[in-house]
Amino acid sequence: MNATVIAVILGVGIIGSVIILSWGTRGGDDQANKAQGEVNNVSVVEGKQIIDLTARGGYSPRKSVAQAGLPTTIRMKTSGTFDCSSALVIPSINYQKNLPQSGVTEIEVPPQTVGTKLQGLCSMGMYNFEIEFD
Repeated sequence: MNATVIAVILGVGIIGSVIILSWGTRGGDDQANKAQGEVNNVSVVEGKQIIDLTARGGYSPRKSVAQAGLPTTIRMKTSGTFDCSSALVIPSINYQKNLPQSGVTEIEVPPQTVGTKLQGLCSMGMYNFEIEFD
């Protein structure tokens, strides 16, 4: 084989490996939890509920279950987020903000009643998430 063919084969192999590895690390823990039927992204600390979500190529996890009647903070994490999921809208609490490309944004949510489904979406409506209060 000549050097050009070998270089092309190596280049394709390296690019393919990078793509496969990036798919495996993006949301890997979340995917494993979903496969088991549970995602532990909701916690209660000193009477306040914290819901951890990630915005990058959509929102993760897409569904969360939280306790009704508690003051709640959504912690939206971004990490190199350049897509439309950084333009977050939560209509029921009149929230609309462009999230930073990387960082954590805290969103205060007043106590919700049992059965409430809080929905968030990107400004284009392509990506969404839902928090159900039980």
